Amino acid sequence: MNKPAIPDDAALHDLAADVGEILHSHGQSLATAESCTGGWIGKMLTDVAGSSAWFDCGITAYSYEAKEALLGVRPETLIKHGAVSEVTVLEMVSGALTHSGASVAVAVTGIAGPTGGTPDKPVGTVWIAWKRRGGYPTMQQFHFDGDRDAVRRHTVAAALQGLRKILTS
Repeated sequence: MNKPAIPDDAALHDLAADVGEILHSHGQSLATAESCTGGWIGKMLTDVAGSSAWFDCGITAYSYEAKEALLGVRPETLIKHGAVSEVTVLEMVSGALTHSGASVAVAVTGIAGPTGGTPDKPVGTVWIAWKRRGGYPTMQQFHFDGDRDAVRRHTVAAALQGLRKILTS
């Protein structure tokens, strides 16, 4: 089985530009809620010229306290499920829409490594959720291989690919 290539900067830029073009052509705007990527999705999107027409905001919430205060993640969710979970990423994506004027949002949380993994949630475990305002979220769990940079690059690419998919379906 072939492992996917680690996305380089050019590939990430092309994905971000595609997402921006789709958002702009549909008169929509985007918010991001990022943990393990540390704002990298927002960086790639705002590297695209003209992104102010379709990028509303990015929230980088690394700590439990930030996830609660900035995105409305419930303390009991974090206590029961942890930061890297389906429930947490769903609350993050909903919070991004609640705390922004965007019409669509993406949220990511994961364990980029090299430490922090457990048998249940090894390094490379990532949850991504996408949601349109007024719609139902979709989410997916990923297990990415590689070092910290590779896990984060794969996460950014998967988040952007998922956005492109939901925006064109």
